[in-house]
Amino acid sequence: MSRWQYFFRRLVLSVPVVFFAMSLVFLVIRAGPRDPVAAALGQNQNPEIAHRMRVQLGIINPDGTPVPLWEQYIDFMAGLVTFSFGQTWVINRGAAVLDLIIARAPITIWLGFWSVLIALLIGIPLGFYAGLRPNTFPDYFASFGGIVWRAMPNFWLAIILSSVLVSSEGLTEDLIGVPLSWSNFLVETDVIGTASLANLGDPTALIAATKWILPPAIVLGSASMGNEMRIGRTAVLETINSDYVETARAKGLGRRMIVWKHVFRNALIPLVPVISSEAFVLIGGSVLVETVFAINGLGKLTFDAVKQGDLALAGGLLFVFAIFLQVVNILQDLLYTLIDPRIGYDQS
Repeated sequence: MSRWQYFFRRLVLSVPVVFFAMSLVFLVIRAGPRDPVAAALGQNQNPEIAHRMRVQLGIINPDGTPVPLWEQYIDFMAGLVTFSFGQTWVINRGAAVLDLIIARAPITIWLGFWSVLIALLIGIPLGFYAGLRPNTFPDYFASFGGIVWRAMPNFWLAIILSSVLVSSEGLTEDLIGVPLSWSNFLVETDVIGTASLANLGDPTALIAATKWILPPAIVLGSASMGNEMRIGRTAVLETINSDYVETARAKGLGRRMIVWKHVFRNALIPLVPVISSEAFVLIGGSVLVETVFAINGLGKLTFDAVKQGDLALAGGLLFVFAIFLQVVNILQDLLYTLIDPRIGYDQS
């Protein structure tokens, strides 16, 4: 089986997974206790408007008879397949769900990019550094840091960090006698709010957008950073004591060559699922982090849609998340085969 055949097979197998996930989503949002009409119109709703809305949502027929659940299910799945998610009824009444998702996606992608990058650039080097120096002070210090980062919940760290940055001027003046404000550092920005991603080609705009997103990105990537540090350290320790590394030492290879040629690549293998699992953390964590930092991304949009009962918007967002997770899973499998040729896609 060639790599492309393997890729196509994984792509086909992901279809029933998404189908099953969205079937569960349909049951939750359509058979759940939340009435979408009451969420949009409130309790003192006009009967005529409520009837018209129920017809447009596909809940009842024009004559007032209820639409069978299986017909609603077929319409729901057909809408997902064609990316016809309908309109929002609560968050931004009348707006197309797809347009709203496209408008909010860039800021979440920007947040996800920096959270993954920070976790990769700090967690993996720190874990490898600790693994190459076992039972030393740097090892203990890095291991303690990894445990602390993993132990801090996202929502708690987000509240603490945002509070510290907002009051950074007064805190630094009390501690060191010099007022240092995070808002005025390099370029003037707010601590809480949505970064402007317009005109990123301008250095000042790029610095402002990066500075704005760094605190929530650190919070979002904190757990992943701790995981990568811990697993990276363990992987290096296991690899460096393996037989083929001992053989390389016996052949007279230098330490630098052994680390880069034998240890580094093999120690990356157990980190692949950890890195890919950051996608799951990204989706779940972004809902909390974007809410605390008031970032108008897909995470906050999902939180608002579920909380306010905008079921069409919630269904569209969950479908996009399901597709995203499947893409990450497929990339993870392909990455395995690239890093370690022993993990083949040939069934023989």
